[in-house]
Amino acid sequence: MGVFYRSDNVDRLSPAGWDELRAAGVRTIVDLRQIWERDRDVSTRPDWVTTAAVDLDGLENQEFWKDYWDNGLCGTPVYYLPHLEAMPERAGSALSAIVSAPPGGVLFHCMSGRDRTGLIAMLLLAAIDVEPDEIVDDYLESAARDDPSIEAAFRAALAGLDLPRVLAEGRISDANRSALLTWRSTTR
Repeated sequence: MGVFYRSDNVDRLSPAGWDELRAAGVRTIVDLRQIWERDRDVSTRPDWVTTAAVDLDGLENQEFWKDYWDNGLCGTPVYYLPHLEAMPERAGSALSAIVSAPPGGVLFHCMSGRDRTGLIAMLLLAAIDVEPDEIVDDYLESAARDDPSIEAAFRAALAGLDLPRVLAEGRISDANRSALLTWRSTTR
């Protein structure tokens, strides 16, 4: 496993941007967007990169989303823990795609590079015991640093995270769980 990168929509990349990703060693893209978002892409990805599509949201679970979608909470960390409770297999699929990628760096993205990627980055960093304040700082790189309610919501999600439960209920194989928990110490 190589390095993990978090990003907004890669459909916006210029040819020079793709060249920079290649030079950085990225060989896999994990796309966390919904299918209708992916269908709106206008650019073709280079043939040297592999893409794994994982719809993190699971909008077909209308019962879950009725409490988060139309009120703006879907774009905040407020939905993280409830989402992990209701649909842990979604995060499990994303984590599995990341840690089982072929050799090279892995870039995971959504549309804005904030909330879907923020949830997955939180899980990746928590899995290797990164200090909570560093995980918060990582999230705030892509969020509104001047909005204390966003930071508070993220801190609450991180504090309430039950990673062993997410991994168990997320249908992550033993091999992928081992890779996830040790990725910082491995290189390929």
